[in-house]
Amino acid sequence: MKTLIINGSPRPHGDTAGLIGLVKGRLMGESMVLDAYRADISPCIDCRYCWENLGCAIADGMQAVYGYIRDCQNILIASPIYFSELTGRLLDVGSRLQTYFCARAFRGEGPLPGPKKGAVILVGGGDGNMEKAYDTACTLLRHMGCGEIYPAVTSHNTNERPAVMDALAVEGAGSIADFFNNAG
Repeated sequence: MKTLIINGSPRPHGDTAGLIGLVKGRLMGESMVLDAYRADISPCIDCRYCWENLGCAIADGMQAVYGYIRDCQNILIASPIYFSELTGRLLDVGSRLQTYFCARAFRGEGPLPGPKKGAVILVGGGDGNMEKAYDTACTLLRHMGCGEIYPAVTSHNTNERPAVMDALAVEGAGSIADFFNNAG
């Protein structure tokens, strides 16, 4: 079993990373963490290469990610919330999923084997809400072939309490691992 974890946080040891660590520690099989802030991945430039071809014309770190997306069974998107949305760098990476949309919409192709399982972890300490970010994350997961998406695991008071001290978030992280580990 393979799991792709897309980390949208700029903080390598922050709240998002803490919950990712809890999930990863319980996962069976292989996992890859894509760190959106440190990856060599440019945003989509709307060159329209993918309107006629599978993949992307930009030769960067996303090429290896496409292979992992194709081969994995599970995908986790984890991000802090910035103004009620996923982080900008995570959205940059997400923009490169346009190739999957174009495969279906313009070429009538199903570009990915599936179905895959998906999950979302969101953390934040501000005054926004998480619904918009969860909706965006689910859209990205569906474009990557996730047919079944686990309910959002959230910690929305991280300015006062670390996410790994949030009992519901910790329980949710364990439940994501169980959901991914259950081949069914």
